Amino acid sequence: MTTPLRLGIAGLGTVGVGIVRIVQKHSALLALRAGRPVEITAVSARSKTKDRGVDLSAYAWEDDPVTLAKRDDIDLFIEVMGGHEGPAKDATEAAIASGKDIVSANKALLAIHGQALAEAAEAAGHVIRFEAAVAGGIPVVKSLTEGLAGNEITRVMGVMNGSCNYILTRMEDAGLSYEAVFEEANQLGYLEADPELDVGGIDAGHKLALLASIAFGTQVDFDSVELEGIGSVTIEDIHQAADMGFKIKLLGVAQMTGRGLEQRMSPCLVPDTSPLGQLQGGTNMVVLEGDAVNQIVLRGPGAGEGPTASAVMGDVMDIARGCRISTFGQPANTLRKARAARAAVPAPYYLRLKLLDKPGALAKVAHALGEAGISIDRMRQYDHTDTTAPVLIVTHKTTRTALEEALSDFKSTGVVSGTPVAIRIEAV
Repeated sequence: MTTPLRLGIAGLGTVGVGIVRIVQKHSALLALRAGRPVEITAVSARSKTKDRGVDLSAYAWEDDPVTLAKRDDIDLFIEVMGGHEGPAKDATEAAIASGKDIVSANKALLAIHGQALAEAAEAAGHVIRFEAAVAGGIPVVKSLTEGLAGNEITRVMGVMNGSCNYILTRMEDAGLSYEAVFEEANQLGYLEADPELDVGGIDAGHKLALLASIAFGTQVDFDSVELEGIGSVTIEDIHQAADMGFKIKLLGVAQMTGRGLEQRMSPCLVPDTSPLGQLQGGTNMVVLEGDAVNQIVLRGPGAGEGPTASAVMGDVMDIARGCRISTFGQPANTLRKARAARAAVPAPYYLRLKLLDKPGALAKVAHALGEAGISIDRMRQYDHTDTTAPVLIVTHKTTRTALEEALSDFKSTGVVSGTPVAIRIEAV
């Protein structure tokens, strides 16, 4: 009989349990597709007595994931614990040192330590796969490393955090404030224990950094991702953007320019008729652009037991079949360190500001924009109070540097109340 691939699973939360379910439910099918049995040998989690709704009695138990990683009776170490330090990192390093291949769903670990881990694994002749770390059930890593391997990638873009997309679309559909929908999402369990990981763009930024490394052949560099969360987006922004044909999304964009590698995760406006503009709820979408393929759009569930476990098992099956690909699509020791660049590609911007009810207020704002070299495409004024008038401006293409100059000059006009909101309009 063909030698089975023996799995050790560290972490029995939602994803770990999902992996167990798939292996137990589809053992015969997995063996047929892999050409060999795929079996779970041992598992590890914080509590052995917790009822997880699956039968674990056939598997050896380890309280310590590092001990699990060192076991001689596992071939493949699956890390679905989470966290970029501590047990996850220690166990992954132990698995590499013990001669194991690794499948991980841990975006934070790989975004921060991915280069060192990949070099260590590849030097020892082993692989690290991480499809489940990015966009849940969407096979975006496989698309970049395999399906689009003949392309020079020009841009990676997408909605990579379902919780944020849920909040933004729920605000629009129900006419609720950010604060109200945030609390609703938290009560429903859609947010991380530290919600800032979601709404602050950190979770999605980890994913973008991983995709950028594959796409551009660079060392993963999360520290250079420009991060801006969705906390400043108001229901007024959503309604007024919709009034002008746009939707607001927490959008990740990575592209290589003459100035270096741009990586940004921030609220952006996209046309409401575009695939990204029509994306609803907790769904993820990744847009990949290459010189040969032009553009492809991948859409699907970005989290959850089934989709994420499905992605893990896709990597497991590749390894079972003998498909061995470098962690980031090319040998880790050939990845270059990219120069980080701020967004310099010109784009239109949405500006929302409140003008004091004074003569010549609009003229002063227009003059400040003109002095910065920014021209106005469209402008609308909404119902004003006794003292201020909300004004919405859409600019022609400009740079972030010019925009910041104009925003700074607004302060000296004496007619702008509060802090203006500026959101980039992304071409998709």
